[in-house]
Parts: sequence; C-alpha cells; structure tokens
Amino acid sequence: MKVIIATIGRPGKLLLPAISEYETRAGRYWKLFVTEVRAERAGDNRPVTDVRREEAERLRGAVPTGAETVALTRTGESWSSEALARYLGEMALRGGTGATFLIGGAFGLDRTLLKDATHRVSLSPMTMPHDLARLVLAEQLYRAGTILRGEPYHKG
Repeated sequence: MKVIIATIGRPGKLLLPAISEYETRAGRYWKLFVTEVRAERAGDNRPVTDVRREEAERLRGAVPTGAETVALTRTGESWSSEALARYLGEMALRGGTGATFLIGGAFGLDRTLLKDATHRVSLSPMTMPHDLARLVLAEQLYRAGTILRGEPYHKG
C-alpha cells in the first residue's frame, strides 16, 4: 500500500538522521514516499492566511487522486499506535490508492485542507515543529507495520 508524507519544507540537520532512519524502517512495511514542498515566506505585511493558502495548494498537488488524506493538527483526534495500525491495515485490505499524511509549516495547515481531510489526527495537543512531527509520524508508521506483522518492536 502506498503511504505518502506530504510536508512543508525540509528537516533541519538536527533531526534529519533520525527522520531518515525511521522513514527507511517504515519503508520496509509500506510503499513510502515523501514529498517536501516549499515553505512560503511570511513577510511583515503578509497575512498568515495567505501563507497557509499557498502552502495548501502545494500540498494538494502531492495527494494522488482517490487517496485518503490525514491532516496532522494538534486539534485533531488522538489515535493510539494500535489505531493507526488498524487504519493502515484496513486500508491495505480495501486495496485503495493509499493514504497521504499532511504536515503543515510554521503556521499549520490551511482550514480548507483541514476541512477536506478524510481524518484530522493529533500527534500531541502541544504545538511542535514540522520536522519533529515528521519524525514522530515516521516512527509511528514503522511501529504500525511491526504491530500488523506481530513483530516485537511494539511493547504496547
């Protein structure tokens, strides 16, 4: 099954090795693709809504037709690791296009992306930088794969 991580910007050098490690591990279980789209610069007089809207257009371009979208937002529903594994496992059984996980930039995701998303999921009620969200997501995708295969990584 195809899993896409569509994210604003590239990770910084601090978390890049860990992100790369977990994306490689997750790629053993899913056809994992990462699309990094350019972050929009916010000027002194530029409304944040404009920045979010332009970033949203780029993120939409990373979503294949028919794919479910999972918008990562601190106000979303809290999923356990087991719930993510069930979601991905059921999706794989249905044989659909796959899932695209959306990670916003410095100002979060545009409200239209949130409204149109198949699911809105929170990694934490706290705000976190996009590269940390990407690391947590990659680790959870790896963990979901191990849960579904009954491998010993997940201690529950």
